Amino acid sequence: MVVQTDGSSRRQGSGSTPAPGPLGIPPFLLKSLITAFIGGTAYLLTNITDQPEVWKLTASIFLGGASLIIQYMIDFERRLGGVENTLTEHNAEMTRLVARGFARINEVTELFGLVDRSALPPDGVTRLVRSATQVGSSAPAIMQAFAREEISRLTTLMENLNQKLVDYEGEDHDWIVSLTHCAAQTIDATSTSVDRDFWPSELGQRYLRAQRDAVKERQVRIRRLFIVETPDHNTPELQQFCDNQQSLGIEVRILALSELSPIARMDETNDFIVFDESLSYEIGFDLRGVNTKTIMDLRADRVAKRVRRFRALWEAGE
Repeated sequence: MVVQTDGSSRRQGSGSTPAPGPLGIPPFLLKSLITAFIGGTAYLLTNITDQPEVWKLTASIFLGGASLIIQYMIDFERRLGGVENTLTEHNAEMTRLVARGFARINEVTELFGLVDRSALPPDGVTRLVRSATQVGSSAPAIMQAFAREEISRLTTLMENLNQKLVDYEGEDHDWIVSLTHCAAQTIDATSTSVDRDFWPSELGQRYLRAQRDAVKERQVRIRRLFIVETPDHNTPELQQFCDNQQSLGIEVRILALSELSPIARMDETNDFIVFDESLSYEIGFDLRGVNTKTIMDLRADRVAKRVRRFRALWEAGE
């Protein structure tokens, strides 16, 4: 006899205790009733046919026992089918989990293989991934949002560098100094009147310090061409800028656009910097003279055009 307690009732959903049969009768009691009914029916039938008492008892016991065995066999088969279905579902789920696990392993292996074959330092990429994952769910929401924003920005930058053209809305405060630190051979730059307020600024001073270090520590050749409209715009203030930058080891010249030939004035003349004759850093201004866009251009034809333009303007400068 099976006594159902609160614990067994709670385990019923997990399959350890059979579910109640029709009308809420426990399965064991239902089997007993069916067995008793079949045994009693067999006894009545043998009694009607006036069989000996031993045959009455034998037939009723045999048929009742057979019915009980058959019920248990049917119940066992049903349970075995349920176990097989459960094992099949579990096996399919495990197969999916293993497949997803191997797919992720293959993806991670492929990514690290790409990192090893790239020019990027593997340690730096590993540190980036590890540091990004350490910004956990326990961090403040604003920190998580900021981390996501920075990861997205860095991802966009890497994708655009791969496309050899990167633009940034507004004034850049990091690229120009970082590129100066990375330059190994030359830095050729133009400077127009809109830059006059740039040099005394904090960013301008950091930029000049980075250029001073590039000249003294890595022997980078830096040339800066100050561009004015007419010779009258060559003011004492501009001369002071020239003297200050020359003292840092920067080669400086001044160019008056009015002194250029008409053919030379036809080409575009604006603010740009060419780093190692491989990358053009360009600044876009609106009609108010406000920096609206910063561009890093690595397209070979565009960079070559900037290199040729700077050489022509440099030769025309004083």
